[in-house]
Amino acid sequence: MEHVKNIILTRYKLLSMLMLSMTLSLVLLAIRMKLNQSFFFLFLVWNLFLAVIPFVITTYLREKEHLNKFVLMAWFGIWLLFLPNAPYIVTDLLHLRSSEHYLMWLDVLVVTSFAFNGLIVFFQSLMDMEEILKNYVSKRWLFILMCFVIFLTGFGMYLGRFLRYNSWEIIQHPSQLFTDIIDIAIHPTQHMQAWVFTLTFGAFLYVGFGMIKSLKTNF
Repeated sequence: MEHVKNIILTRYKLLSMLMLSMTLSLVLLAIRMKLNQSFFFLFLVWNLFLAVIPFVITTYLREKEHLNKFVLMAWFGIWLLFLPNAPYIVTDLLHLRSSEHYLMWLDVLVVTSFAFNGLIVFFQSLMDMEEILKNYVSKRWLFILMCFVIFLTGFGMYLGRFLRYNSWEIIQHPSQLFTDIIDIAIHPTQHMQAWVFTLTFGAFLYVGFGMIKSLKTNF
């Protein structure tokens, strides 16, 4: 309980702004459901919950002192599994094609607000993990690792959006998941969409991460 109290105190401003932003998203969704008489976008709440998990993990880890390397590796693996869920909400913009034309502006606002929150917790969680790993990895290898994580996140988003895999599929259906991953890796020309999606979204997330870090440094 004391640990949780310390986390809230040290990150009070950030947590307050995140709560405000997420509350606004929920209010916008409620307005949308009332006006459209539809629960279609209710899945965004679940997606946002999944998006917050990696941020919760790194928020917890950054307050722990003298982390055992093996414990950190285990947490890193869990964090990496859930990380694609955070920026994944951006791909929910695809559902706008099902929107009513006269209220499409509201649907755009709803999905964008959820996607914005997903990106914010994604970038913050990345910065937290980078800060944690500074004590264990050299600067050069840390840069390479973070680049790898960002582009791997893009690939994870592809697996979730187009192959419909969830983070827990690695436990429930590991053989099928790894079969599809290996097939994409050894037959790139047959899976151009996967590679283009991974590289373009990876680049988008990499540039966004750099911008957020720059803004945080300057302000």
